[in-house]
Amino acid sequence: MTTETRKILVTSALPYANGPIHLGHMLEYIQTDIWVRFQKMRGHDCTYVCADDAHGTAIMLKAEQLGRTPEEQIAQVQEEHERDFAGFNVGFDNYYSTHSEENRAFSNLIYKRNKDKGYIVSREITQLYDPEKGMFLADRFVKGTCPKCGAEDQYGDNCEVCGATYSASELKNPKSTLSGAEPVEKENTQLFFDLPQFQGMLEEWTRSGRLQEGIANKLGEWLEAGLQQWDISREAPYFGFEIPDEPGKYFYVWLDAPIGYMASFQKLCDRRDDLNFDDYWGKDSSTELYHFIGKDIINFHGLFWPAMLTGAEFRTPTAIYSHGFVTVNGNKMSKSRGTFIKAETYLRHLNPEYLRYYFAAKLGNKIDDIDLNLEDFAQRVNSDLVNKLVNIASRCAGFISKRFEGKLADDIEDKSLIETFIAKGDEIAELYENREFSRVSREVMALADLANQYIDEKAPWVLAKQEGKEHEVQQVCSLGINLYRILILYLQPVLPNLAAASADFLNVAPLQWSDLPNILQGHSINKFKALLQRVEMAKIEKMVEESKEEAAAENAPKPTGPLADEPIADVISFDDFVKVDLRVAKIVDAQHVKGADKLLQLTLDLGGETRNVFAGIKSAYQPEDLVGRLTVMVANLAPRKMKFGMYEGMVAAAGPGGKDIWLLSPDSGAQPGMRIK
Repeated sequence: MTTETRKILVTSALPYANGPIHLGHMLEYIQTDIWVRFQKMRGHDCTYVCADDAHGTAIMLKAEQLGRTPEEQIAQVQEEHERDFAGFNVGFDNYYSTHSEENRAFSNLIYKRNKDKGYIVSREITQLYDPEKGMFLADRFVKGTCPKCGAEDQYGDNCEVCGATYSASELKNPKSTLSGAEPVEKENTQLFFDLPQFQGMLEEWTRSGRLQEGIANKLGEWLEAGLQQWDISREAPYFGFEIPDEPGKYFYVWLDAPIGYMASFQKLCDRRDDLNFDDYWGKDSSTELYHFIGKDIINFHGLFWPAMLTGAEFRTPTAIYSHGFVTVNGNKMSKSRGTFIKAETYLRHLNPEYLRYYFAAKLGNKIDDIDLNLEDFAQRVNSDLVNKLVNIASRCAGFISKRFEGKLADDIEDKSLIETFIAKGDEIAELYENREFSRVSREVMALADLANQYIDEKAPWVLAKQEGKEHEVQQVCSLGINLYRILILYLQPVLPNLAAASADFLNVAPLQWSDLPNILQGHSINKFKALLQRVEMAKIEKMVEESKEEAAAENAPKPTGPLADEPIADVISFDDFVKVDLRVAKIVDAQHVKGADKLLQLTLDLGGETRNVFAGIKSAYQPEDLVGRLTVMVANLAPRKMKFGMYEGMVAAAGPGGKDIWLLSPDSGAQPGMRIK
């Protein structure tokens, strides 16, 4: 391998800002982070950027459902994503959002350059339209009966039962998933990226060694069938960037999402004087650019993205590395089985280094799926990391500390085993470079077996009891400590926390690959402390149970009817219910809520304290009829900022809806502030 300093830019696919990170997502970010850490250990100028994918209809609707603005929604999710990535020691140099001015500028620039060259065209198409929501429907927002096999409740692009693909307009009995209305066909003019003009360029590019063979073959099928123009515009309402010369039209999320790589890097360049954007993205750039992605989005990255970049006179990626999906216990991740595990949930129970190592021990450079078998996970971590790796340090450190005041031998007389370990460095580095992390794990654990075998044969615990063997004890244990240092250096990209703790124990600076030939002699180490705990199945089982409970709470049926516009808590247990503080309140003011069909804004008096609430009772009451009336409210509900204002409680009402919604009886004799028991 070359020892020249390389300039490398690395990205991972952008997680969608519509929900939490789960362990399936983490495979990619752990894989990328390991590769980046290895490159940095080798002394290369390696930069890792990413961002939240923050645009699209789904985010707009999710925000509406939660009573937030889209901006509030993506800010909250980005904060959660960054927290979870940090929890797993994923070391981005910059993490950003596609909803940024940098991304807007690059999206406009790439669009304009492609349009000026004739690569953007417009044409009339027929789309499904939701007459109640007043918006055109993406395929994912239409469900109906499969036109091929008759299976019901299928999405508007493919059938999950028979596998057929079709257009949403071919569905039988289509319904909008947003309103339940039957969509109508409506003519509309949309913008398209003329991908067929790049047929020849892409045929050559996809076979240039930039893709794994299986991916290149898959894209070859698309190319052989003939490329189609790619729809890049969406109609309002849509959360994204409005197209500069097309009022009311927005860039489709998949146009500006990969451009987010450029925007995130530009943001980093603005902070760092040593980085220049054009050096990495310019048409003639000689730096290396790598994208790590899942196999499900290869068409966007392997066809649309290089074509867009070429049309806009930017460089294309050096390579795109794809990976498979994560299964758990041999099956798809399942909420009902508790195997759909959020990153946040995992981190409450288990050390992130466990998962980093387990994924690494399974990852190769192919696109095979990875199975997270939870029993095997515990056994592998305990066997490899605790019983083999850390055991080497723990077996030797005590003798050095107690008998030699923490000082290693001045000269290790037999260095042959150390030299054997060091000689593996080039091979292990090559495996890292080629993303063969599972082979790295096997090679390092084979060396760990040799180290433990050496310690077993020398048995310093036996030598220590024999007169005149002090020198030999120090030699054996000093050699063992040196072997441990080499092993932890090899695994540092995978286990950064363990490596940092080991460097403290070894009393050395953070390890670099160039430190490999160094031998610690006459060197003082620190007192050994437990570096890693065993994985307990009880903790894994508790994590799975918590995941089940989270899924049950998410899937609990939500009330419908007249109060459905109010924010309603998840289904709760009886123990939680008894904590609810129900109080009598007097309505001292009532107002209409602009833009809300069912809500009224109420000011409630709890006996000296006033609260602001929103209640879905407009169909039964006029505001002026409510002033002076009594109602029951949930008084200990945490305040929440809604799109209509601050929500400081919940009104309790009964009835079938419509005109029949009943508050507290006027002649109940209750007084404001009275607690209901």
